[in-house]
Amino acid sequence: MNDEASYGASYGAGYGADCEITSTTTSAMQILRLLQLSSSTLPVGAYTYSEGLEYLVEAGSMNSATLLQDWLKQELTYGSIRVESGLVLRAYQTTLSQDGESLLGWNNWWSAARDTEEMRLQSWQMGRSLLQLFLTLEESVPTSHVPTSHVNKTWPPLETLLAQDCNFAIAFGIIAAAWKIEPAHALLGHLQSWATNLIAAGIKLIPLGQTAGQQMLLNLQPVLECAAQEILDLPNEALESCGWGLSLASMAHETQYSRLFRS
Repeated sequence: MNDEASYGASYGAGYGADCEITSTTTSAMQILRLLQLSSSTLPVGAYTYSEGLEYLVEAGSMNSATLLQDWLKQELTYGSIRVESGLVLRAYQTTLSQDGESLLGWNNWWSAARDTEEMRLQSWQMGRSLLQLFLTLEESVPTSHVPTSHVNKTWPPLETLLAQDCNFAIAFGIIAAAWKIEPAHALLGHLQSWATNLIAAGIKLIPLGQTAGQQMLLNLQPVLECAAQEILDLPNEALESCGWGLSLASMAHETQYSRLFRS
């Protein structure tokens, strides 16, 4: 056997089907799953939405990194992203308890609570894409290589959500539970993903440099951490937001004449 073939055999033996899953690799697997779930490369279409930013830029209300950072901080403190992340947690909990009725109830509640049609359609499109992706991926991964899933692919609520409109937060929570990602980490991943997508939109629209975008994301880390901790402790009756600016910008974007981002 030549050196190249020998290396290939050794590599396959170390990282292929014979790799034994230990508690350490399982923990690493959960981190990797979190990174995959919150990645901006996830093929759910998040990069096609600006959540009203495109209108704000055209109106002259958003023209610097400082203003965008302040806007994101405001949303993380008072806006609807807090409610959305709260729904991630509730989808996570109802998935673990196999409470399909409550899971579908929260999905319907969030559909009704969206302020604009644009935001509702965004949530439905991304949620449906994410849930379909999850079910496809689950079929292709050997069970010996991953922690045991909390979700059976034939669980009736999944079929119902695929047949109707599944919100992105609900799909995210289901998958986080199925992949045994810690709830606090799932919330951080969801918030980080949201912030990353909107910073990317701001870089294109304002425009900003890539370094300015990364600096903004770094500056927002304490705010993201604080928001995630607060959302973990939110009771159901506190699922509320005060984001009129976002609602008005989203409504205006629906009829904006020239758009780069989806409506």
